[in-house]
Amino acid sequence: MFNQRRERIIFSGRTWCAAAVLAGLMLAIRPAQALESTSAVAPAPLADFGAEPASTDARYAAASVMTSADNKGLPFVIVDKKNAKIFVFDAAGRLRGASAALLGLATGDRSAPGIGRRPVADIPLAERTTPAGRFPSQPGRNLQGEEVIWVNYSEGLAIHRLRPGNNQEQRRERLASSTPQDNRISLGCVVVPVAFYEKVVSPLLGKSRSVVYVLPEDSGVQALFDALSL
Repeated sequence: MFNQRRERIIFSGRTWCAAAVLAGLMLAIRPAQALESTSAVAPAPLADFGAEPASTDARYAAASVMTSADNKGLPFVIVDKKNAKIFVFDAAGRLRGASAALLGLATGDRSAPGIGRRPVADIPLAERTTPAGRFPSQPGRNLQGEEVIWVNYSEGLAIHRLRPGNNQEQRRERLASSTPQDNRISLGCVVVPVAFYEKVVSPLLGKSRSVVYVLPEDSGVQALFDALSL
């Protein structure tokens, strides 16, 4: 009788030890599984410029858009005012094309109040700026029936093709020049070569809404995206 009782105690002790060991193994496995699950989360995709040269500001802006998904699944545009260059991306952040662009004659990151309702002759040279910021854009037509991409309709700000009849301003030559300094000539719109508009802008931006990011020239590009995150 005593031996049977002793055997039961020994067996119970062994069972308890086995259970404890098993519990310890389960605890050891769970953190590893959690770590494996966490590390499996895919990182945010980055914008792909391909072989296209781009400034640090433009690359920072494109990376910020993709990391935050601020484009909301839409194609997006980055206008680098300092370098007078436009980059057009599809919704996945792949560069569809880049080009020199003509911008507002005057430097500055804000539009004058009511500028979109004033006749051209009433807009002084100092107010002919391309404002910086994030703009939900959409395709449309101007008063002449020309297809444009409205960046800010109320301010008359658009992306459009180079128009004929501006020989006195040498706009074609300005677009073809190797420096951005002479690209400041428009009322504020972003003007691109005809071929670029028809091959890149119209097929991608002319069919749906998009987002246009005009980078500031009076402040750092980080300030623009910091403001968007508030």
